[in-house]
Amino acid sequence: MKLSLKKVGVSAALAGALLFAAPAVAQAYVPSSPNTVTVTVTSDGPVPVSGFQAGAQVTFTLVGRGVTGANIATANLPVTSASVTKTADSSGSATANVTLPAGASGTYTLAATGARAAASGSNNAGGNTGLPATGFDASSMLGIWVGGGALVLAGGTIAVATTVRRNRAEGKA
Repeated sequence: MKLSLKKVGVSAALAGALLFAAPAVAQAYVPSSPNTVTVTVTSDGPVPVSGFQAGAQVTFTLVGRGVTGANIATANLPVTSASVTKTADSSGSATANVTLPAGASGTYTLAATGARAAASGSNNAGGNTGLPATGFDASSMLGIWVGGGALVLAGGTIAVATTVRRNRAEGKA
């Protein structure tokens, strides 16, 4: 069996591209920050979110299958998103009117991002009442991922070079 180094290189590059690109393509962007509140939407209608500063600009982002600016769906569309900006009223509440696509399927998430009002009696200046961040951040592991990938690539290169050398040696003997 003869494998050219060019074919092995192309195959490895294609496999690497698919490995890293497929998860990124499958996910739509859901905003996350201390000033973001996320809500799972199960039906059409107004979705009020409170806890913002009065008069703050609040950006609502709806994420789900078939979501567009007009929220029109067709079968088997990938997960997408659409955004709109509203202004919080004097009590710090902003409302988005959500219309799910026809034949909605899967999970729909509405994220509201804006300047949060400080919660009374809380040390959390952002007013976010969510769970604290624990564990590690995947972006902090970038060096390990790159280093591990380089080691795997080096190992593959050595294996291919060894196989090519053996095939050449068998051909001369």
